[in-house]
Amino acid sequence: MKKPLLFAAVLLLAGFSLKAQNNYEIQVYGAETVEKGHTMLELHSNFTTIGSTDVQDGVLPTNHVEHETIEITHGWTPWFETGFYFFNSIGADGSTGYVGSHIRPRIAAPDSWKWPVGVSLSVEFGFQKAAFSASTASLEIRPIVDKKWGGLYVALNPTLDESFAGPEESGLIFSPNVKASYDVSKVVALGFEYYGSTGPVFNWDKLSNQDHQIFIATDLNFSENWEFNAGYGWGLTQQADKGIIKVILGRRF
Repeated sequence: MKKPLLFAAVLLLAGFSLKAQNNYEIQVYGAETVEKGHTMLELHSNFTTIGSTDVQDGVLPTNHVEHETIEITHGWTPWFETGFYFFNSIGADGSTGYVGSHIRPRIAAPDSWKWPVGVSLSVEFGFQKAAFSASTASLEIRPIVDKKWGGLYVALNPTLDESFAGPEESGLIFSPNVKASYDVSKVVALGFEYYGSTGPVFNWDKLSNQDHQIFIATDLNFSENWEFNAGYGWGLTQQADKGIIKVILGRRF
């Protein structure tokens, strides 16, 4: 058990030497895809307790804003799925707005390959309104690696982001995400999640311009058909929102 725990700690610390995932979908992916013929419906609810209070590059403030994302994922084969996202925002004044949509195909290494770790790759593309994101068209390439040793689970998403429209057009951006959790019971797992962005892959931004967030999170495994993840996150750098509550509720059909 000592070696897996040490490995998880190294992954977390490595992430800190690496702008966080946007506030609409705060999740570290596991490698497993949705089963063939099944559909997963998820609601991502994220509330920014301490965020930006001014318009920045034409983007509305995030302070006390609720972000609601509907995610629908269907499994086509044992190793291929497609996800669809619908992003929505509820402002501090109660106003609501449709933000944008993404599509995300994903392939995974089949179980028959008997790899020692789970591996999959997702490619997410879509648009979002300029009032909610400086980048109005974007591509995300997300390799996913995960492993479980007994009660310990670790997932690593060394993500690459590309903006095609807006002031953030600067090539591929490195945005690593890491999760480590431990099963404290048959139902409850507790752990940490890290989300970051260093800037362009070959020309990292200054640390003050990077985005790093860490969450204390829990997963509840009360049914194989249900998913529940919740946590509270802190922004560690100037560019990150300083406080976020997140909840993911999913149902498999």
